[in-house]
Amino acid sequence: MKALQAQNGTPKLLEIEAPQLFPTAVMVKTMYTAISPGTERLLIEASHNGVRQLGYSAVGVVTAIGDNVKTVKVGDTVACYGAPYVGHMEQLAVPETLVTKCPQSVTLQHAAFAAHGTIAIHAIRQGKLQFGESVVVIGLGVLGQMIAKICAAASYDVICYEPNEQRAAMLQQNVGIDVFTDLALMEAHIEQFTKGQGVDAILLCAGGKHSETTARSLHWVRKQGRIVIVGDVEPQFDREALFAKEAVITISRAGGPGRYDARYEKEAIDYPYHYVRWTQGRNLAAYIRLLERKAIDVSDFVQLEVPFEQSAQIYEQLAKSEELTAIIDFSGGD
Repeated sequence: MKALQAQNGTPKLLEIEAPQLFPTAVMVKTMYTAISPGTERLLIEASHNGVRQLGYSAVGVVTAIGDNVKTVKVGDTVACYGAPYVGHMEQLAVPETLVTKCPQSVTLQHAAFAAHGTIAIHAIRQGKLQFGESVVVIGLGVLGQMIAKICAAASYDVICYEPNEQRAAMLQQNVGIDVFTDLALMEAHIEQFTKGQGVDAILLCAGGKHSETTARSLHWVRKQGRIVIVGDVEPQFDREALFAKEAVITISRAGGPGRYDARYEKEAIDYPYHYVRWTQGRNLAAYIRLLERKAIDVSDFVQLEVPFEQSAQIYEQLAKSEELTAIIDFSGGD
């Protein structure tokens, strides 16, 4: 079968062996995958030291199930998240804990953003927000956009900062979201909106390692508030300012408990529901429920849709354009 991989710094469609079904796995014929430009560019750069598989978010149809699989059956449409099992590949063998069924009412291209939705939900949970609280989202790439939409759906007061006016404009029509392209204007809004108390949580979704917003976020958060590092930024904070706010700094890793745990993933041994309420798999299912209930609209993410056979060129196009991301279509004209 074919897979989109990076080799010597270049994305390529390569012929690889088809994955083998194992007892806890679901075999999936891929229908759509979603590109994560930031993460995948890093993988492309790293491919100078070896081949790297690209992608980790997909939707497809179940063609076979392992002997131990109980929650899905052949013919089900499922959303899948998690490398190395999920990628831009024609077939996927995915552990049961990393898939969730998609109702017919869910648009398949939207379900393909399963990874982004799952990661966004876990990041929001790391903020420990409660009903009626306020949150600042810094950086409106696809993940920041997803976080802002879900926070608004949860009735948090959402304030966003994004210097790119086109990206900022994508969210400006959403009820409950205030978007700023100027830091000074956002700071003035926070001061007025919170009456000088500061917001309850800040989610840092910007990239670029060293962002001025990282240190400044301590001035926007309330005392004992939370700052969640979601993007690729260094946790550089002034100790005196941190001490004065007694703020909690935390990092959000992937889609939730279970990620990178071989027993949870490969062996599909789930964590007890009453001890670990929101695992990666349960966050994945929560994203699909948001789509099913039309609580969020991610149609504006589907800006570019490219056939799988032409997908190796999409990264160069994304680098030169204003589009957030792209969808890869595996239908092959069927």
